[in-house]
Amino acid sequence: MKRKKQWDVVHRWEGNPIIGLDDIPFRCSDICNAAAVKFNNEYILLLTIENMNGRKNLYMAKSRDGYRFKVDATPFIACSDEAGFHEYEKYGVLDPKITCLEGIYYITYTAAGSHGFRLALAETNDFKSVKKRGFISEPDSKGGLLFPEKINGKYVKLEMPGNGGRIWISYSDDLIHWGGYDAIMSPRAGFWDFHKIGPAVPPFRLKDGKWLLIYYGQKNTSAGSLSRIGAAFLDADDPAKVTDRTNIPIISPREMYERVGDAPNVVFSCGAILEGDNLLLYYGAARSCIGVGTTTVNEIIDSCIASEKEF
Repeated sequence: MKRKKQWDVVHRWEGNPIIGLDDIPFRCSDICNAAAVKFNNEYILLLTIENMNGRKNLYMAKSRDGYRFKVDATPFIACSDEAGFHEYEKYGVLDPKITCLEGIYYITYTAAGSHGFRLALAETNDFKSVKKRGFISEPDSKGGLLFPEKINGKYVKLEMPGNGGRIWISYSDDLIHWGGYDAIMSPRAGFWDFHKIGPAVPPFRLKDGKWLLIYYGQKNTSAGSLSRIGAAFLDADDPAKVTDRTNIPIISPREMYERVGDAPNVVFSCGAILEGDNLLLYYGAARSCIGVGTTTVNEIIDSCIASEKEF
C-alpha cells in the first residue's frame, strides 16, 4: 500500500483522531484542546469537553501507549460553586496546560465568566485530587502557561492578554502575584501567523539550554480564519528574547477532520510530551476531536533554518 506523503514537520498518527465524540462516556456537544503529561508511566490528557448545557469542564483521559485513551466520566476540574471562583468560572473552564515545577504538577487554565476570561492555577501531586490556587492574570487573559523551572530566581509565565493576539511574559515570586510584563512575540504581516498568535505548550529546555516554545498562529482569509501551529526558540537565561522562529507552520489543517467541523480549518494544541528528542504533539481539530502527531527537535530546528533561508 502506498504511504501517504507527509507534508508537515509534525507527522500525524495513522489512527487519528485518537479521541472523538463517540469515545466520551456521556453525551456532550464538543471536545477541544487537551493538556498532556506523562506520569507514572501513563500518558495523561486533560480534555476540554463542552457538556450539553453549554458549559466546559476538564476531563482526564489515560493511556499506556500515548495513542489509545480512556476518558473519565466525571470532571477532574469543574466550574466551581465556591465563593471567589464561581463568578469567574460559571460559564466554563477550558484550555488547560500542565507544567511539572519543583515536584508539583501545576495546571493553568482559562476561566470563563460573566466578566470575561481570567487565567487560573490549580495543582496536583497524584492526578487523583486537585487544589485550585487562585487567579493569576489581569482581566481577559487567555492561554497562560508556566515554565518548568525558575529563571533568575523567578517563576515565569507566558500568556495572551486581551484580544491583541500577542505573547507576553511576566514574573512572580509566589506563582500568584505577577509583574514585569513584556511583549515578546507579535503576529507577522505576510506570514502564516499574520493576525493572531498565542502560547500553546509549556516550553521545553533543550540540550543547548534554549527553550523550545510551541505556539499557534491565525491568519484570516476570504473563506475564514486558518489556525496553525509553529515553533520558536527562546534564550536560555532571558526567555523574553526570541532567538529563532519558524517562518512556516509545523502542522496545518489538511485532513478532513481538521478542515470541516464546528471550528473549521483548525489545529490547536495545549499539550505535548518530549521523550528524548522525540515530541508527541496533541492537538484539537475542527471536527470536535483530538489528534496526535510526532516529530523530533532536530526536525523542528531544521525546518526553522530552512524557512529562514526561504524568506
